[in-house]
Amino acid sequence: MMKNLMLKILLLLFLSTNAFLAQEKVTLSGTISDSSSNETLIGVNIILPDLQTGTMTNEYGFYSITLPKGTYKIQISYLGFQSIVETINLNSDQTKNFKLNEAAESLDEVIIKQDVEKLNIKKPQMSVNALSINTIKQMPVVLGEVDVIKSITLLPGVTNAGEGSSGFNVRGGAADQNLILLDEATIFNSSHLFGFFSVFYPDAIKDIKLYKGGIPAKYGGRVSSVLDIYQKEGNSSSFHMNGGIGLISSRLLAEGPIKKDKGSFLFGGRSSYAHLFLPLFDLDNEAYFYDLNTKLSYRLNDKNSIFLSGYFGRDVFTIQDSFANTYGNSVVNFRWNHLFSDKLFSNLSLIYSDYYYGLDLNFVGFEWESGIRNFNLKYDFKHYISNNFKLEYGLNSIYYKFNPGEINPNTPDSGINPFKLIDKYAFENAVYIDAEHKLSDRLSLSYGARFSTFHRLGQNEQNIYANNNPVIFDEDTGTYLKAEPIGTETFDRSDVIASFANIEPRFALAYQLNDDSSIKASYNRMSQYLHLLSNTNSPTPLDVWTPSGEFVKPQLLDQVAIGYFRTFKDNRYSLEVESFYKTIQNRIDYIDGANLIANNAIEQVILNGEARAYGLEVLLRKNEGKLKGWLAYTLSKSEQRTPGRNSLESGINNGEWYSTPFDKTHDISLTASYELSKKWSFSSNFLFQTGLPVTFPNAQYEYNGIIVPSFEARNSSRLPSYHRLDLAVNYRPKPNSTKKFKSEWVFGIYNVYNRRNAASISFRENRMSGRNEAVRLAIFGAVPSVSYNFKF
Repeated sequence: MMKNLMLKILLLLFLSTNAFLAQEKVTLSGTISDSSSNETLIGVNIILPDLQTGTMTNEYGFYSITLPKGTYKIQISYLGFQSIVETINLNSDQTKNFKLNEAAESLDEVIIKQDVEKLNIKKPQMSVNALSINTIKQMPVVLGEVDVIKSITLLPGVTNAGEGSSGFNVRGGAADQNLILLDEATIFNSSHLFGFFSVFYPDAIKDIKLYKGGIPAKYGGRVSSVLDIYQKEGNSSSFHMNGGIGLISSRLLAEGPIKKDKGSFLFGGRSSYAHLFLPLFDLDNEAYFYDLNTKLSYRLNDKNSIFLSGYFGRDVFTIQDSFANTYGNSVVNFRWNHLFSDKLFSNLSLIYSDYYYGLDLNFVGFEWESGIRNFNLKYDFKHYISNNFKLEYGLNSIYYKFNPGEINPNTPDSGINPFKLIDKYAFENAVYIDAEHKLSDRLSLSYGARFSTFHRLGQNEQNIYANNNPVIFDEDTGTYLKAEPIGTETFDRSDVIASFANIEPRFALAYQLNDDSSIKASYNRMSQYLHLLSNTNSPTPLDVWTPSGEFVKPQLLDQVAIGYFRTFKDNRYSLEVESFYKTIQNRIDYIDGANLIANNAIEQVILNGEARAYGLEVLLRKNEGKLKGWLAYTLSKSEQRTPGRNSLESGINNGEWYSTPFDKTHDISLTASYELSKKWSFSSNFLFQTGLPVTFPNAQYEYNGIIVPSFEARNSSRLPSYHRLDLAVNYRPKPNSTKKFKSEWVFGIYNVYNRRNAASISFRENRMSGRNEAVRLAIFGAVPSVSYNFKF
């Protein structure tokens, strides 16, 4: 049966290729941009209803479609912009650029929505969520700070580790398994103020897309998801500014032409200032963050454009003169877009990314620094071979330097000796190819592969262990212990001390049941060569990244997903239902009592285990009308285990599966917005989530006068369920004003009914009664906010 199916697919490939060659074709290509700013637009729909076909613009606003000669009606559609309908006579190859006008608030364009949704249903891409920055800005947020990361946690399959926690979890994966890209540069820490806010400055963001499964072959290096974010290019028509003033922070962005209609600049900054009020309460402390975003764009000619973008962010936290903490990201990216022909588009990127963590402990007399730095070369091609067959291919090389930590005295008489953890180096390479193939009117495929290699380069010193085993098992106590090194080995930087190579196939298909529905399926394998060393529920700035090597194996993911997609009532409503199952090999686990801070032999406290996750996701959207929004529900399970390495070892948690720290059985979110008038609009979020897994003490005993607790199996209990309701009101004083200056007020309440959701539960002895008691820690109750936004 499988053989017959393969023969049928090969026959369809042959027939579709022959049909393409038999017809005389011409190519229509160009760019689509915003008429007011010349900003190129990503994901614009180009539809030819006569042929029941279409395409979309890529990350740089370019499109290409190959068609039989003839005269056709073409329809251009993009959310928030007025649609264009034109008749085009295609007798030869043509380059045609389109400029879209922003839709007036009174317009309700419905001309081509049905055709657009047909195109989306036909595409094999699945497990992808896109949010416009306008949608994100409408959501109620804590302390009035618009937050990209917290917004995507309202989507199915995406959660975080609770209030005040950094990072996010996708389909039961850990936070370090997410690849976060800002203009193609890797962001290693996406949070400000230890997780209260994200680093992404909303006014500078152009496009956001989250891949949870069926991930294209051009992405690699992480095993759970890809969050791909692009910054705006800047206005090349005229100078504009916009900003906002809030309770916690303010922001300002300026953009304008370098040369009208050819080049543009964008500069934006955001900073918090709550610490400025601390002296009023006689507190000599500081806790603030700031972001700087910039982008320069220039179109050299019709075939070449260059871009230079950057981001710099820092968090600063100090307690009087005794403690100071500074951390943040720095990225720079130079890109060159080149059009080889109307069918072949390329992008060359040179990227620098750096994450820095610094700690100054004056009260003990030393300072600590750590971080990770990389240099990245990417060259990507998109080849529009025909309307039914498109190829993406390219290469990627990354050089890493890991600084696990360095201690230096900060005063002459501190008594602290300088100490440097051993730097680590690595080189990661990949080549990929991905095809999107329309086999028939109903069946479309996406298939490809990524071949990745990882080389752990030489370092100054590496421990040698008996039997090459850095972790030993004590059969008498049933515990894992650190092995003592029997020597060390030194390498040159050019030496390769460990190498890995993996083929990562990707496959997806879409079968259209009718004009309004389709089923889709996908499979992808991915490799992750970097690991975040953290034994907390969510990443902290102090966590250290480490490369795969002799004792730390790369994580390998296999994920399958199947889904049903449907639209109702001419796309007024849409439904997405997906089920997934994934397994991960070589997931790091820690022995009991593992110390990860300033550990020069991290291999002594970690073991390689495995993880799995599976679940069902439902997303129901209302796309039109005054009331819009979505209901997202996820039913899932996320587990991991580390069995013994032989029959004598017990493994972690006796080798049994246990819930990961971010497992949530039920996750429900309801997001809604209502436009009462041009002046007033309202929005709300409601969330309900199963409590996070925790490990509680279940007994205690006394030894030499010391009370020693005994703990239950790992993560066998849970915190209470989490739920809250948020509300926001948006007020535009003069919505019909023809003046350039426009403004709005945003009022919000986070956690309206003051739910004291547990961030943790700790146990202690009550000094008055002498009995043990549980103490709940809650981060937020009800939090009101107000912010003022303007643009001109």
